[in-house]
Amino acid sequence: MRLSTKARYAVMAMADLAKLQSFQKNAVPLTVLAARQNLPLSFLEQIFLKLRNKGLVNSLRGASGGYVLAKEASLIPVADVIMAVDKPFKATQCVDNRQGCQVHGRCLTHDLWEELSAVMHSFLESVSLADIYQKHLRRSDSLLTEGRSVDNGDLS
Repeated sequence: MRLSTKARYAVMAMADLAKLQSFQKNAVPLTVLAARQNLPLSFLEQIFLKLRNKGLVNSLRGASGGYVLAKEASLIPVADVIMAVDKPFKATQCVDNRQGCQVHGRCLTHDLWEELSAVMHSFLESVSLADIYQKHLRRSDSLLTEGRSVDNGDLS
């Protein structure tokens, strides 16, 4: 039960886009997000095409082009980002939930895994992109207060 690379990259890039847009309202080129998050640009292009098709980002053309969030970061749950680029996150391995994962119906632990999937989805629905970068900024502030160095993703 693992989150796909595509889903992880999508969340990383979208959280960074949300963070950047909290400081500046300009469109952000994918080259900037790829460099800041150390992600492959070609893979990020595929991801953002899906995010745009699902209405999570808008693309702007031209010299100052790039991507902007389609709505406020606080209104975009992580679950929506994951679902835009990947299939539902399931802890069960059943192909058909009604039939079950075994020839003779549901296995003994099927309901456990199904409930775990529901809890994970509920958690991801409860966390917004804004929650991610705000928590990161709070952590960075507390580390600076303690006198420890921190990489908070400069806006340059």
